[in-house]
Parts: sequence; structure tokens; C-alpha cells
Amino acid sequence: MRIKKNTVMLLILVFITSILLVGCGSSNSSSVAKQDNQAKSDKKVVAMVPKVIGSPYFDTCAEGAKKVAAEFGFELLYTGPTSADAAQQVNIIQDLISKKVDVLIVSANDAQSVAPVLKKAKAAGIKVMTYDADSSPDARDLFINQTTPEILGRHIMDNIAKEIGGSGEYAILTASLTASNQNVWIKWMKEQQAAKYPNITLVTIAPSEEDQQKAFAQTQNLVKAYPNLKGIAALSTVAEPGAAQAIEQLGLSGKIKLVGLATPNGMKQYLKSGAAQSATLWDVGKLGYLSMYMAKQLLDGKTLTDGIDVPTVGKVVYKADNKEIIMGEPLDFTKDNVDTFNF
Repeated sequence: MRIKKNTVMLLILVFITSILLVGCGSSNSSSVAKQDNQAKSDKKVVAMVPKVIGSPYFDTCAEGAKKVAAEFGFELLYTGPTSADAAQQVNIIQDLISKKVDVLIVSANDAQSVAPVLKKAKAAGIKVMTYDADSSPDARDLFINQTTPEILGRHIMDNIAKEIGGSGEYAILTASLTASNQNVWIKWMKEQQAAKYPNITLVTIAPSEEDQQKAFAQTQNLVKAYPNLKGIAALSTVAEPGAAQAIEQLGLSGKIKLVGLATPNGMKQYLKSGAAQSATLWDVGKLGYLSMYMAKQLLDGKTLTDGIDVPTVGKVVYKADNKEIIMGEPLDFTKDNVDTFNF
């Protein structure tokens, strides 16, 4: 009987010990899970919303942003409308507010339409930035501008004037009639035209809605509507390739001069064929890099000053009155230098 009692006691001890071990294991597992969840919750989420998804320009911006996100340990959400539609963009931003992202970086399709939802994001404690195309200053904390509108607008006007010989008719092919950045560039183009080129006439401003095929069709329409047209200034990175394609197919390469804004890779074949004379831009990847770098500064509560030296970008201008960062001067791509760039 004594042996049986000892055996029973031993079994009871083993059972109790196993329960305790399981309990400790559960506690440890729970602790690890909590730590994992805490790590995930500490990871900052930055959402970048372009005018339209699938644009080579904005996708290249996003690649630059991804590099910084990886460096800083941010989670980057890159999402946007499938067409340059302000209502779609507003709905996407609403969804991101509900997801409680830490930072919103938006290229506004329509400055006024997007302002109320950006203000809503600010009220929810989200840091709000614009890049490439601004909203109203009171709707965001910071605007990342590629260059000043005045410098760019005057520069494009000088380019078209040079190509058409200082006189004649030209048209502007813009992204959309409500795009804030293009409208400001156009304002300065007109100022430059009035000041320096009295013999040049702007015949119309046509929208392409950030769609290369629409730019192609609009260019065909412009050629038919204005038989004396000497030049086109295309103000978006999909508008100029679309216009160049139309000029080439119509057999008008060199007869209708084309300048504008586009990536060197997007315009290389047309610059070399003579369907376009120049494309102007900036380093788009650096614009994305700069945008994400400044998001980090906002999250860290850093005081922004003029002349900030940003890795890979260089020193940038800060305008405190408008809460605006300016990256630098525009850059022209031509048939002679286009092979030296790759973006």
C-alpha cells in the first residue's frame, strides 16, 4: 500500500508541475505576442497619394520614397486614384484617415476639392504634407515643391519661344484645368510671354487628364483646329510623350515644335527622332526621397530652417511663411544629353 501511495503522490506532483509549466509557457507566449504587437504599433505608417497610380512620374517618386521609408523603418502605403479624379482622391484620403496613418503625403488633383479632407486629417492628429501639387496652405503642414512656379513657368516659356523663333501660335497641353501646379506654371508662362515675347500668341489650353492617350488625341485635335500652330508646351510627364507620339505619326516632327515636362526615359526616343525638342524636369526620385525625409522631420518635431542639407538631395530652400520646401532648379533633357540620365 505504501508503494501505491508513493506512486500516486508522484503522479500528482508530475501533473501539477506540467500545469505550472504550461502556464509559464502561455505567459511567455503572451509576453512575446505583446512585444510583437507593441513593435508593430510603434512602426510609423506614411501614406503617399499621387494624382494617379501607374504614372511613371509618380511611380518614380514612390521609389525614392521607399528608400527612405526602409532607412527609417516606416511602413509606406502607396495608393491613389486610377485616373486624375479629385473625388476618387478624396475618398482614398478618407479611407487613410480611418486607418489612422501617421503621415499623409498628397499630390493634389484639385487644390480646393482636397483641402477639406486634408483639414480633417490634421484634426485627427495626422501630419499632412503635399508634394508636386499643393493644396491650400492651411490644409497641410508642409509642401514639398520641386522648384518655384515662377522659375519653371518662365523657363518653359523661354524654351517654346526659342524653338518657334520668337513669333507665332502655340498651345498648352496641361494635366487638368483644375491642377493647381500647372495653373500656377501657366500664370508665369503668360507673364513671361507678355514681358518678352509680344509676337507669340497662346491659342488655347487643352487638358489631357494625366492620360497619355488623351494627350495623343488632344494633340491631333490641336493640329486640326489651328493650322498655323508652330509649337506645343506639354505640362505633364504623360502629356509630352503623348503629344510627341501624335506629332511623329502625323509626320510633323520638327514642323511643330514640342517642349514640356517629362522624364528623360519617357522622352528619349522622341528627342532623338526630332518629334520633341526638349523635356524639362528634375530628379523625380529625389523628390520622393525628399518628401519622405521631411516626413521624418515632422514626426520628430524638428524645427525646419532654410538650407537644410538632405542626404542624396543637397541643400534645400525652406520658406517659413508658406511652410514650403523647394528642391532646386529645373533641368532640360535634349537629344544631346538624354542618354546620361536614367529615370
